Amino acid sequence: MTHETTRRTVLLATGATGAAALVAACGGGGDDSGSASTSATAGQALAETDEIPVGGGKIFKDEKVVVTQPEQGQFKAFSAICTHQRCTLASVSDGMINCPCHGSKFRIADGAVAHGPATRPLPAEDIVVEGNSVRLA
Repeated sequence: MTHETTRRTVLLATGATGAAALVAACGGGGDDSGSASTSATAGQALAETDEIPVGGGKIFKDEKVVVTQPEQGQFKAFSAICTHQRCTLASVSDGMINCPCHGSKFRIADGAVAHGPATRPLPAEDIVVEGNSVRLA
């Protein structure tokens, strides 16, 4: 007799602790805290300055950082994790950093919330711009 494993079987087998871990890993919870868990390494090169468009930005998903250039030669960095439900931000357009999960938008100049449901700004990240290189501080 063949027995096919289903999600219900896995949840029953893992018990309450395992089920809680699976649910937590799915990112629900609605925590509106501004804390971000950055996996980036200090001193790590992120990009060349010409890779960051003026009036826009670039998201570095692996490092969980978004680097913006609101004005020529002015570089900013923020956590790339939305403060609403911790989704990874997806794009930068029209002066906004955009979350794909619930539509939150943050301003590229200061990480402030421009459109909810997020209520807290993106936490700033430290970067250093030397010559043509943008790296984590």
